Order: sequence, then structure tokens, then C-alpha cells
Amino acid sequence: MLTIRNTSRFALTAIALTVLAACKEDIPAPTAVQTVFVSPPIQREVTGRDGFSGRFEATDAVDIRARVGGYIEQIAFRDGAFVKKGDLLFLIDPRPYQAALTQSEGRLADARSQLQLADIELVRAKRLISSGAIATSILDQRTQEQQAAQAAVMSATGALARAKLDLSFTEIRAPMSGRISRKLVSQGNLIAGGDASATLLTTIVSIDPIDIYFDIDEETYLRYGRLVADGKRESADNLGSEVRISLPGETGAPRLGKLDFIENRLDRSTGTLRGRARVANNEHSLNPGQFGRVELISEAPHQALLVPDSALSSDATRRVLNVVDTQDTVHVRPVKLGRLFGTLREVTEGLEAGDRVIVSGLQRAQAGEKVAVQLKPIDEGLTSVAGAQ
Repeated sequence: MLTIRNTSRFALTAIALTVLAACKEDIPAPTAVQTVFVSPPIQREVTGRDGFSGRFEATDAVDIRARVGGYIEQIAFRDGAFVKKGDLLFLIDPRPYQAALTQSEGRLADARSQLQLADIELVRAKRLISSGAIATSILDQRTQEQQAAQAAVMSATGALARAKLDLSFTEIRAPMSGRISRKLVSQGNLIAGGDASATLLTTIVSIDPIDIYFDIDEETYLRYGRLVADGKRESADNLGSEVRISLPGETGAPRLGKLDFIENRLDRSTGTLRGRARVANNEHSLNPGQFGRVELISEAPHQALLVPDSALSSDATRRVLNVVDTQDTVHVRPVKLGRLFGTLREVTEGLEAGDRVIVSGLQRAQAGEKVAVQLKPIDEGLTSVAGAQ
């Protein structure tokens, strides 16, 4: 009997322990409070900018052609080099033009001699006419001969000046400073000169400063007009304003230029307005034909609230921010957005300066739940990145 009772006790104890274990499994464990990082938005004065693709072009470009024809005797530059205004580029054989100059000098000397003789004859005729020794017709003849001699001197003087010019034109010099292209004619070749069919010898383009041309779409230009009407922009074209320029692969916009030209009408085929900015190029790092990115001021400087662009999420058709109230409860806040400044986005509506925005740990934040909050200031240096989109 004792053995049976002891067995029953052991069985009852085992059943009780099993029931207790099952009850413990049914009790839910307390939920851990999730930790998120928050920060108030940055308050900063910003300037809205629009970005456009552009291409660099030389401010000035010259086709080098000869003013006189002849054989190329010397080429005095290296292909692709920088030349200064007045540098010798080509030398045409000057001997034919030197001979023509000597001939013109001889003709001028002969004309002056004829004029000297005509002056003497006219003075003598005037003396003799007073005494009646010669007829009046002879005086008229001497006067005409003297005038003809004066005209011959003038003509010979002009021919001599032209001969000197032609001789000087055998030295083809750089009309401006800049980078020269390759020679298109080799030494010893006969070239034509003096008219529209003159032989093209090479080209020169200016390098410093350099221009960048870009096209403004019609919608953007109309928006500028509305900003002018609202007093947020001085003028639609904004001539003289600063522009920022970057090359492909560059971060930010390290180069500064000045908007100095806007076309007077939109292109009918593209609906765009051509603009031009002038940029200093002291280091000659920019060349005609390169592409660049132009950032044009679209709005006047204004105070803005900025948050990291990564803190934004989408809720159906809205853009939203997750904010934490004073009770550490998460709320979803619909917002309206402005431009992107580096990695920071401007929020134009739906956010206050004192709001705590979740900037990290979004995947752990659920609307309506309490969270543990840690402060994580936004890196304000990110706003210094040039250019707004």
C-alpha cells in the first residue's frame, strides 16, 4: 500500500509541474521599448538654385588667314601652344613684296620730281604773264600740269603705303592671346590671301575668361516671372547674378561665374532660352567644348527648416516625417518639401522648429508607440554643399 501511495504522489507532482510550465508559456513577455535617434530641424538661411547642363565655349575665336598670297617660308609656333597677341605665327616669302615696295618708292620719287618741275614752270609762267610775254592759255596749261603732278605724287604715296602694308602682311601675327590649334598648312606651300577665299592657316581661341552656354526651359522661365511678381526675385533674367559651375564628377560647385547674357527670345523648336555665364580660367583647366553644370539663383535668400533627406518616407501619395512628441510617442507628420541642399531637404509646410524628427532608427518606429529617445544633432556642415536641386 505504501508503494502505491508514493507512486500516486509522484504522479500528482509531475502533473502539477507540467501545468505550471504550460501556464508560464502562455504569459506574454513584456515588449522592449525601441530606441530612436531624434533631432530638431536645422534653421538656416538658404538660396534656391536651379541646375542646368551647359557647354563651355571660347569668349573669342579667330580664324587665321593671310592678307597676301605667297609661299610659306616659316612657321613660328608649336601646335596647341599658348600664344600672346603680336607673336609671329607664319612668315610668307617677303621678297616679291620688298621688290614691289622698292618700285613704289621709285615711282614716288619720280612723281615728286615732276611736281618740282611743274612748280618751277608755273612760277615762271606767272612772271611772264604779267609782262605780256606769254599767252594766258600757257599759264592755264602750266597750272594744269602742276595740279596733275600733285595728283601723281598723291597716287604714288598711296601705292607706297599699300606696298608697305603688303610687306608687313607677310608676317602673320597673333591678333589676340589664347591657345592656338595645329597648323593646317606646312612650310613651303603656296597660299592664297586677301579675300574670303584666303587659305585657312590655323585658329586661335581665348581661354581666360571662358564662357559657358546653357538653356533654361520655358517652365522654369515662367516660374522666375512669378517669383518677380511675388517680390522674391529681382528680375526674370537676373543678369549680373552669381552662378556656380561644376564639372562632371565634381562634388559641389567650386567655380563661380557671372551671368552676363540672356537671349532675347525663346527657341521655337526647343522652347528654351539660351543663357551665358563668364568664368575666370586662370589655371587654363577649362577648355571650349567641355560640359559643365550651371547652378543659377532661382530664389532670394530666405530662412528654411532643413532635415536629412534620408529621414523622409512616403505614405501613399504623401511625403511624411516621423516625429516624437513630449510623451515620447511616435507620430506621422505629412509635410511639403522644398529643394535639396546637399543631403538636407527644405521642409516648407508641416514642421515646426521645435519638433523632434526621427533621423535614425525609422525601421524601429511605429506610429502611436512609445520609444526611447536619444538626441543626434544633424551635421550642419552638409548644408555647405553648393547647389540646390
